[in-house]
Amino acid sequence: MPTPLFDTYAPPAQIFERGEGAYLIERGGEKYLDFISGIAVNALGHAHPKAVAALKAQADKLWHTSNMFTVPGQLELAAKYCKDSFADRVFFTNSGTEAVECAIKTARHYHYAKGRPDRYRIITFTGAFHGRTFGAINAGGNPAYLEGFGPRMEGFDQVAFGDHDALKAAITEETAAIIVEPVQGEGGVRAIPDTCLRGLRELCDEHGLLLIYDEVQSGAGRTGKLWAHEWAGSAQPDIMAVAKGVGGGFPMGACLTTDEAGAHMVVGTHGSTFGGNPLAMAVGNVVFDELTAPGFMEHVVEVSNFLTQQLHGLADTHKDKVAEVRGKGLLVGLKLQDGYVNKSLAKEARNHHLLIGAAGDNVARMAPPLIIEETHAREAVNALDAALSALKEG
Repeated sequence: MPTPLFDTYAPPAQIFERGEGAYLIERGGEKYLDFISGIAVNALGHAHPKAVAALKAQADKLWHTSNMFTVPGQLELAAKYCKDSFADRVFFTNSGTEAVECAIKTARHYHYAKGRPDRYRIITFTGAFHGRTFGAINAGGNPAYLEGFGPRMEGFDQVAFGDHDALKAAITEETAAIIVEPVQGEGGVRAIPDTCLRGLRELCDEHGLLLIYDEVQSGAGRTGKLWAHEWAGSAQPDIMAVAKGVGGGFPMGACLTTDEAGAHMVVGTHGSTFGGNPLAMAVGNVVFDELTAPGFMEHVVEVSNFLTQQLHGLADTHKDKVAEVRGKGLLVGLKLQDGYVNKSLAKEARNHHLLIGAAGDNVARMAPPLIIEETHAREAVNALDAALSALKEG
């Protein structure tokens, strides 16, 4: 009998019914170490007591009003984002792809408001992933995600990742912005060097372009700073899309802008029925407070350094199967040698009760909860060691 669901996913046999911290528990009681955390979403792990309490308390009061009315939690969380980022303005969404759509619209409308409606083109990079809406897949440019959905959308110019000359050549009088992930997640867990992020900022300033960071996956403390671009110092964006970890598992995202970049987004230019709903804001405020608590980011840096060190040792042990360790902070990956498949490694890891993901460029991706300890890292590396030992070619 056919499933009543779209056949857009291919999940494994495991069905999880609850979670505790860094672990997911299957129906039969089997426990799995979760080193993908809902694809970099469950930043505080599963069933975090403060997040659960906030959601329950808000659920007893008010779920939804739409943005026809003021949602106090939005004002509270937006003020926190602006205090601890480059931003002056915030628009709340339900997801990362919506945050990216808002960023694209904001960049184009900025130039329109400045009397330059001809400046609408946006430069993107190979390996990028910006979401699954029609605009976002065109921004990402992955042929596999574009196939079958009609002609490509006009207005995106993609250049090769790391090709500085091609990037400069792509800038024209019609260019409005550059969008980039400080760490590519789906594209193979590739971190952009800090010097390159600073170079992008300088290039945008030189040509009057807006710099957009897609920190949907790399933000919310994942790299050991609240926002990944902060490692680069003077490389602040004009617009930034965030989601995933900022909700700690509850669906929410946001588009952040400077006052200059966002002031033109007035009544009628954009909107969302569910974005910034009271439930999301209750959880989002708790998640932000935990991420910015004293010592939290220091812990992420410490445990991520330990995990990376252990992964390098693992790569040395299995150099016939592992080509490279990639990533930044707790967004890391193992690029496999030719002949070995990342999805096969993920399957072998599940056989050893470790959950990891697969990304582009044949990379096995890990994005564990930010609350993991060194004991979890050791457990994961031991499971990966066993999985790599069992991994066969093909």
